[in-house]
Amino acid sequence: MTDSLAIATMDADSQTAYALFWGIYVVGFVLFYWAMSRVFRLLPLYGLRSLLRAALIALIATPVQSSVVDGWWVPAWLFGGYETFLGEPAEAARAFFNIGVACLIMALVWILDLVRYRFTRC
Repeated sequence: MTDSLAIATMDADSQTAYALFWGIYVVGFVLFYWAMSRVFRLLPLYGLRSLLRAALIALIATPVQSSVVDGWWVPAWLFGGYETFLGEPAEAARAFFNIGVACLIMALVWILDLVRYRFTRC
């Protein structure tokens, strides 16, 4: 965004809409995650199934703080894609950086899960 654009704040109606959006987004994500987990059960390898679930969480559930409204968090994939289409590479890079950090954290969780799986199956 440009430097001349002032950071806006949310009024009561905006806060209600913001909370409603995140409530719907979380419910939708949980349902989508559940449906995809059922599809992933068809895969024969546990490591691949858990990797796909971890990637799903990292890609869809990662937030990034908006540069337009102070304290407004939005899904990083949505923000990054939108800013890419608008031609704001710095803002898109910030969103995709958050996704990259989330992917690294989920990779660590995935490796620890594989270790746990190995010890419980022996």
